[in-house]
Amino acid sequence: MSGAVQLKVTGPLAFVTLSHPGKFNAMSRVMWRQLRAAFEGIQQRSDLLCVLIQGDGGHFCAGGDISEYASFRFEEASLHDFHENEVWGGLQAMLDCDAPIVARIDGNCMGAGLEIASCCDIRIAADSARFSAPIARLGFPMAPREAALVMRAVGELTAREMLLTAAVLDAQEMKQRGFLNQLVPADALCAAALARVDRIKPLGPRAARLNKQALRAIAQIPRAQAAIDLIANAYAYAASAEHREGVTAFIEKREPQFAR
Repeated sequence: MSGAVQLKVTGPLAFVTLSHPGKFNAMSRVMWRQLRAAFEGIQQRSDLLCVLIQGDGGHFCAGGDISEYASFRFEEASLHDFHENEVWGGLQAMLDCDAPIVARIDGNCMGAGLEIASCCDIRIAADSARFSAPIARLGFPMAPREAALVMRAVGELTAREMLLTAAVLDAQEMKQRGFLNQLVPADALCAAALARVDRIKPLGPRAARLNKQALRAIAQIPRAQAAIDLIANAYAYAASAEHREGVTAFIEKREPQFAR
């Protein structure tokens, strides 16, 4: 089973659910393409006032579906296509969405989940949620545009801590560092997220869209261009021994043995 991104529209609201049972909603390649299609569809509908994105089964998203990685990650062209077309296609569709996006975050929010959450306008989390981007354990870096996205959202020091030390931070810490708008007990998360959606619904929809367009334009800073400039050589590590060992060790459920 490759998981699914489910879109449900109820009146003026869109509900996007990440669902990959047994894998904490890890994003498969199919799911990245579905995420893009969902948000491109939402963007075409001026009647939708707000989007709530959530994970299924008590988790937001634990990262990428690593079981797929050996089939494409070790060749530069296919790795480039995955990050720049599939992953960034989904994230860009979220960033281009003019309707306000509220994230309901519980359980694991790591790697791909952190990137998806970083695209949202309002982030509400359960006090038991956990945040990280531990891909250094897998022997590969975060793709340039994805790293720029996460750094803008979590802050430079937090991004460095996550990427360089594989730190896992709890929800309280992420709230203190400014990544989360609201922190609630796990059993109150659904109600808190819906309350925030209800607060957005009666506000001027055109004003919200214009605000998002303005904020998006303001965010186009030189740092983002620097990330784009890195793309040409960003995936040359595809066939490296370290990359292959990190992914293979995870799949084989053992500690990686990186050459020092």
